Amino acid sequence: MARDTSDLVFCALGGIGEIGMNMALYGYGPANKRQWLMVDCGVSFADDNLPGVDLVMPDTRFIEAQRKNLTGIVITHAHEDHFGALIHLWPKLQVPVYATKFTAALLEAKRLHDPDAPKIDLRIIPSQARFTLGPFDIELINVAHSIPESNALAIRTPAGMVVHTGDWKIDETPVIPPTTDAARLKALGDEGVLALVCDSTNAIRDGRSPSERDVAKNLAEIIGARKGRVAVTTFASNVGRIRSIAEAAMANDRSVVIVGRAMERVCQVARECGLLDGIPDFLNPESYGCLPREKVVAVLTGSQGEPRAALARIARGEHPEVTLAKGDTVIFSSRTIPGNEKAVGNIINGLVRQGAEIVTDRNQLVHVSGHPRRGELTDMYHWTRPKIAIPVHGEAWHLAEHAELARSLGVPEVVAAGDGQIIALREGDTKVVDEAPTGRICLDGDVLINASEETIPQRRRLSWSGAVSVALALSEKGEIVNEPDVKFSGLPVRVGDGRLMDDVIADAALLVIDSLPKPKRRDPDAVELAVERAVRSAVNAVWGKKPVCHVIVLVV
Repeated sequence: MARDTSDLVFCALGGIGEIGMNMALYGYGPANKRQWLMVDCGVSFADDNLPGVDLVMPDTRFIEAQRKNLTGIVITHAHEDHFGALIHLWPKLQVPVYATKFTAALLEAKRLHDPDAPKIDLRIIPSQARFTLGPFDIELINVAHSIPESNALAIRTPAGMVVHTGDWKIDETPVIPPTTDAARLKALGDEGVLALVCDSTNAIRDGRSPSERDVAKNLAEIIGARKGRVAVTTFASNVGRIRSIAEAAMANDRSVVIVGRAMERVCQVARECGLLDGIPDFLNPESYGCLPREKVVAVLTGSQGEPRAALARIARGEHPEVTLAKGDTVIFSSRTIPGNEKAVGNIINGLVRQGAEIVTDRNQLVHVSGHPRRGELTDMYHWTRPKIAIPVHGEAWHLAEHAELARSLGVPEVVAAGDGQIIALREGDTKVVDEAPTGRICLDGDVLINASEETIPQRRRLSWSGAVSVALALSEKGEIVNEPDVKFSGLPVRVGDGRLMDDVIADAALLVIDSLPKPKRRDPDAVELAVERAVRSAVNAVWGKKPVCHVIVLVV
């Protein structure tokens, strides 16, 4: 009888070595005809290295080539870094997407908001569901997190079971149930867990995360002590936090005004799903100015410094309905994501100049993370007792600290995985068996481009040294018909010796043309190349930077 060569493999196309852009693949079967399961399809947000780019998502060319063997996509929860790429990447995959009610409703609301979004084959599954996709027997496990209906997955195959935690924490008193299902996770441990693929975001922090209910209590006390308007900014997806703010407003005889389209959309979906039952209807921004100052709590988007969000517009004094003044309070019920510190700082400075008092998690318990600290990770390992640990969802430091913790807890094999590595999950013989191509796809306006394309480096060069255009008319004999037409952007108008930059560029172009032999002067391509080099060199000599240069030669 031939030996079964089927393997259970794990491969991340995004989400390892970074916080965001989560996309995991599980494969089962012989290497030449594996069936695949995708877990999550998320985005990350562009930094200064990607000027002009809105969103970044994983390169899916590997699984696109395997599309006929892709059984489906399961979404663990509705955070952008776990489902935000679906609208953009689903047309490349076109397989069923499985999600719980709230996640599905939020995805549908996003889709309807985007007129170009595709109609996704979306299939709603109940919490704690168990269903089969090809060789994968998938069970949803309730976990606490900072968005409703978050799930870990137990993925059973003939080669063993993987527990994929998604994002989670332990919170015995969440504002919106359920709690993390410790009993079910212990039962999975008793059944036998081959591998635990686990969130590393807070692996560098000792102890345990405070409860969401502790934040609710503090918000009520802070709002109760204020006399003026109170504005609270938080992640739009944190429905539990929004409910806590609303309950604090009710306790202090204040009305809640929702400001920001993303916040409005989430609140509408949350009401439809019964997550805001017992909370009075929220008011729209037009009501803000009609309420007495001591009777309003505004809940705002923009906690991460997004320049077009409501809070940034208020800080710049540009919002048409919402203003703040001395005696008002702004609560940042969030933690600044690394990389956003400068943008958030600019907003805080603008609000302070308007006279507002600022409250952040630096001086009050107004935010808790939705991710497990080391004490909670220890519980997860004690419950599930995996043979293999694969830390994911974190930067290098987080992953290394998580791996060290797993080893200290006696996990036999701890895998330092990287994006694109295809890892065979075999007890006692876990190893990388292949590599999948990986990369980043950027949403640039309305177009998807590969981050490795020349577009992005060109844009970085433009942001550093500007651009010059030179248009020339030459006769068929190579004689200059008129003066060069010079345009430039991003260069100083005058140079150090007082000359105009236009003159520097035009003189360089004329001088190099005069120096060319007659045969080359009759060759437009040769003239273009010579002028480009001469202009960049001349500008560098007077400015110290070489701009991007475009030369057009017209033969008349």
